[in-house]
Amino acid sequence: MSGATDEAGQMVTAPGLTPGESPVHRAIAGELAAIRARTGAAPRVLDVGGGSGAWAVPLALAGSAVTVVDNSPNALAALQRRAREAGVASLVTPVQGDADALADAVPDAGADLVLGHGLLEVVDDAAAAVAALRAATAPGGAVSVLVAGRFAAVLARTVGGRLAEARAVLTDPDGRYGPADAVRRRLDGASLRALLAADGALTLELLQGDGVLEGWVPGAMRDGGPAVGRAMAELETLAAAEPAMLDVAVRLHALARRSS
Repeated sequence: MSGATDEAGQMVTAPGLTPGESPVHRAIAGELAAIRARTGAAPRVLDVGGGSGAWAVPLALAGSAVTVVDNSPNALAALQRRAREAGVASLVTPVQGDADALADAVPDAGADLVLGHGLLEVVDDAAAAVAALRAATAPGGAVSVLVAGRFAAVLARTVGGRLAEARAVLTDPDGRYGPADAVRRRLDGASLRALLAADGALTLELLQGDGVLEGWVPGAMRDGGPAVGRAMAELETLAAAEPAMLDVAVRLHALARRSS
């Protein structure tokens, strides 16, 4: 439960939460601002499966009090080192635990924002995990999930010449390529909507792509300098908001509100 990788095998990271970054970061930054306006206090964030702090440390640097629940003691030790080096150790609380028993690790309704990034594709029971994320969220708070995209995995394997795997991911009910697949499930937009709606107390407010086009940019182009980076970021922002392009995103991002 320590971090996530995309279909190219790259570690999914979270740079500082500033307005010029990815649509996911902007959505999180907007939610943090809304929490401050609503409560007048520092946002309370719970990062489930947060690993070594790819999201937690930037969130703490942005002024949030962050609790990270992860089942890996090594990841939590790395989190503490990273938080100390960033000067935010007082704002980051590591808790060893598992999403399957989240209620044993953190109090109910104790967080304004709950992150389950790279989580739903690796847990045994995705619906139970969503229910646990919702239960940890204060009424009016939000749950943010970031999941592996099913159809991007099909495209990546097709382009890479792994046609048998591409066919398996496309036809398997959980989007897996076989027993050796470390990912338990890959989702598309419809299945992610249904998973969140099934909880009954979550209202989906945002569904967007992450790595819609950026995930397919050749490595040489990534080193094209600041101008290319800005152009790519602008294009990615436009693509993330296009419903027709959602299902080719490497990852899908959803923000859902707890009603009660």
